[in-house]
Amino acid sequence: MSVELNAVDFAPLAVLLPILGAALAFVMRRHTGIQRTVTISTLTITLGLEIWMLSSAWHHGAQAVLLGGWAPPFGISLVVDEFSALMLVVSTSVSLAVLLYATGQGMADGEEDGPVSVFHPTFLILVAGISNAFLAGDLFNLYVGFEILLTASYVLLTLGGTTARIRAGVTYVVVSVVSSMLFLIAIGMIYAATGTVNMADLALKLADLDTGMQMVLHLMLLVAFGIKAAIFPLSFWLPDSYPTAPAPVTAVFAGLLTKVGVYAMVRTETLLFPGDRINGLLMIVALLTMIVGILGAIAQADIKRMLSFTLTSHIGYMVFGLAVGNVVALAATVYYVAHHIIVQTSLFLVTGLIERRAGTSNVDRLGSLAKLSPVLAVLFFLPAMNLASIPPFSGFLGKLGLLQGGIELGTPLAWVLLAGAVTTSLLTLLAVARVWNRAFWRKAEDAENPDPLLLVGAADGGRVTTYRHVENFPDSKFSDRGDTQLLPWTMVGSTAALVLLGVALSVFAGPLFELSDQAARAMIDRSAYIEAVLGAGTSAEPARGGVAP
Repeated sequence: MSVELNAVDFAPLAVLLPILGAALAFVMRRHTGIQRTVTISTLTITLGLEIWMLSSAWHHGAQAVLLGGWAPPFGISLVVDEFSALMLVVSTSVSLAVLLYATGQGMADGEEDGPVSVFHPTFLILVAGISNAFLAGDLFNLYVGFEILLTASYVLLTLGGTTARIRAGVTYVVVSVVSSMLFLIAIGMIYAATGTVNMADLALKLADLDTGMQMVLHLMLLVAFGIKAAIFPLSFWLPDSYPTAPAPVTAVFAGLLTKVGVYAMVRTETLLFPGDRINGLLMIVALLTMIVGILGAIAQADIKRMLSFTLTSHIGYMVFGLAVGNVVALAATVYYVAHHIIVQTSLFLVTGLIERRAGTSNVDRLGSLAKLSPVLAVLFFLPAMNLASIPPFSGFLGKLGLLQGGIELGTPLAWVLLAGAVTTSLLTLLAVARVWNRAFWRKAEDAENPDPLLLVGAADGGRVTTYRHVENFPDSKFSDRGDTQLLPWTMVGSTAALVLLGVALSVFAGPLFELSDQAARAMIDRSAYIEAVLGAGTSAEPARGGVAP
């Protein structure tokens, strides 16, 4: 008798492979070459598995697997649908690019400023936590996923042990603990009220609760997830926490961690508490998140801090789509989340290259970068224009879908939100154009107190390629580095690959929007998700396509 092999059967491996890889990488911590091979191979295999899962979800809809064979709602269920599968593929693709970037930095610098031995296993634990959060079919397993990724992020954020990183780490830990406590209290209250934490089961049982109790549970979950997603006014912690970490860590944090919070908000609004009871509140939050975030970005002189504020601002677009709540807006939200993960991570990696090439990320001290490194200029320009939503990039396509969803809704508050979204997009263009004009276009000698490395490079036409060339400039941040490369090909190549992936979102926008539309319709309908989970308990085979066996 033949047994059909389903991609969802291997969903647990998306979590287990990074954990096993982390264990092996830690054992090999004294053998850096083997450690790098283990971590890169683990993420490559995981990515291949997740692409298979995405293809399966695209063709068959929501599917679930029950760990240990326990029937729902008592067992742990992992659910693969269009939205979660897309998030898995995008997050692991970005994580792999960041890992290659970090590995190249460590190899170029002899591990001095690159990853220490604990970086690789901790990075894989972070990926495991993110994957578990995307796959979780019950609230407690979602909580476990958050705690796994947060524990790993505490370690990564404080790598190097500098005063600034420890201070930022303390703020991050305190805020994360508060968020986690709120989430855990909400889980306890939900279990007391319904007797279950399985999300498919809750989708049926929460509707039977008193309206007031529903609202209390609803708002508690949204506040907990809103802190993790960094929506206004719960985003105060982010701009001071992310920029202090090493460049690869900042990049993966900016790209992924807030999106896990957004993902949880989307699940809460579409699966657990459908309807428009708080959509007006979400629209106001989305508007304030966009406007306050981008005003903060314009006021920054440091590129990393500017990007941290734009990160917060553009979370507002995702909340915008969620608040509008129709198929067009939700589909655009799914697409825009994937776009923003890739583009925001790309820009932080490019900023790491700018720091490495010029000695600083402060635009007041930068200049001549287009002359010094045309490749670096292209790597910044493409994702910057994408973030600013210049046609035909994916940022423009995603925002166009959000605007169409808002117009379709047509309420006065929706029109106010549309105006705010357009204004934010124009101000984003202003912020990135300011960086381009000052860091890449103007002459280095016109900058304020430029690093000697920048002046030497500008003087000889950009031919400086190693730190050895500035050994006679003791004031330079890089004067004591010996003969290491300024821009190692591994770092540039991984950044370029991620930039091209962002461009690919535009090239393949047709099929991606088709997938996003399918995901949005499934989230609004809910029956596919519910039947995939609850139906899976009656058969040894995973339920597929939303049809219970």
